[in-house]
Amino acid sequence: MVICVNIKNKANLISNFKILVPIFLFMSISIISIYSSQNLLSSSYNNLYIKQLIWYLIGFVCIIIIVKSKKEIFFDYSYTFYMIGNILLILVLFIGTESNGAKCWFTIPNIGSFQPSEFVKIFLILVLSKELHKYDICNKKKNVKNELIVILKCFVITFIPSFLIFFEPDTGIIFIFFSIMIVMLFVYGIRYRWFISIGILLLILIGIFLILFFNYQNLFIDIFGTNFFYRMDRLLDWKEGSGMQLTNALAAIGSANLFGHGYMNTPIYFPEPHTDFIFSVFASNFGFVPTILLLFLIFYFDMQLIKIAVKCKGQYKYVISGFLAMLIFQQIQNISMNIGLLPITGITLPFISYGGSSLLSYMIIIGIILKIENKKLYNK
Repeated sequence: MVICVNIKNKANLISNFKILVPIFLFMSISIISIYSSQNLLSSSYNNLYIKQLIWYLIGFVCIIIIVKSKKEIFFDYSYTFYMIGNILLILVLFIGTESNGAKCWFTIPNIGSFQPSEFVKIFLILVLSKELHKYDICNKKKNVKNELIVILKCFVITFIPSFLIFFEPDTGIIFIFFSIMIVMLFVYGIRYRWFISIGILLLILIGIFLILFFNYQNLFIDIFGTNFFYRMDRLLDWKEGSGMQLTNALAAIGSANLFGHGYMNTPIYFPEPHTDFIFSVFASNFGFVPTILLLFLIFYFDMQLIKIAVKCKGQYKYVISGFLAMLIFQQIQNISMNIGLLPITGITLPFISYGGSSLLSYMIIIGIILKIENKKLYNK
């Protein structure tokens, strides 16, 4: 019996090690890159790397609390968390702090800002996983009627926070929400005909949207607002390969050679170097070889989470697939927009970009995943 327990503890330790070591490496890369970005920022941002370290330490405490807790609080009260998250999204529209034309944050005196949408991502995944698991149990037969009910219910659950976030506005988070929903429905086993139908519907809606933007700009602004109109302009900047932010970031990366321009020596200015464009800072400072190693580290980390997801059943299968959808979507989107392959949407690079709310939400996710792994909840 003692031998079995020791083997189990040893297996848990190895599994935790494979996930936590990349997290520690991400922490080092994040703090170094944020500190290195200071030469592109004003003096008021000089302590961002210290704040990031503090948020990492708080995140590790959260992981320990979640893993050691005997109760499955996030699973048991997922609907409550989801309701609280939506209430916060409503409140932030009225009493939130505006920055760069968006009202996404609450300001907490002497602490910093708090972005509720980052945590709503977790709550959304937990609620969707519960709903899908319910239909797994109650409806063994996946016929057209049952699948339509599942799709509509998941869409409503996803649409409510997305609708609220649209008015902040934060279009990047909306893309993440619907990516999560689509991947979780795919894992649930929805037939491909639904994805084809949804794809055709989306193409029609996007076509109408673009016709309004190009041909009826006054009507477009009346419907979507001036803010959203300027965000569309950013997409056009990407399409045409123009825009100071992208052009300068590409110049910084492209001139870095094998080992970069050197620490704290980003050669050209571009906005948001500590958040959206932290990848460009790292690549320009350290060059092609360390950047490739960073990409391998990200790939290795994702593979460890995928290995856990493959073992999961029921609700936990959907939970981890949702987390992976969110994580991988952000990684691909952020890195691609840094090198001009995808439009600039304001999506940060998980574990690397500066941001207390974003980082803390991902550390909570790691805590939930480690709890599933350590307690072998995936066998339930």
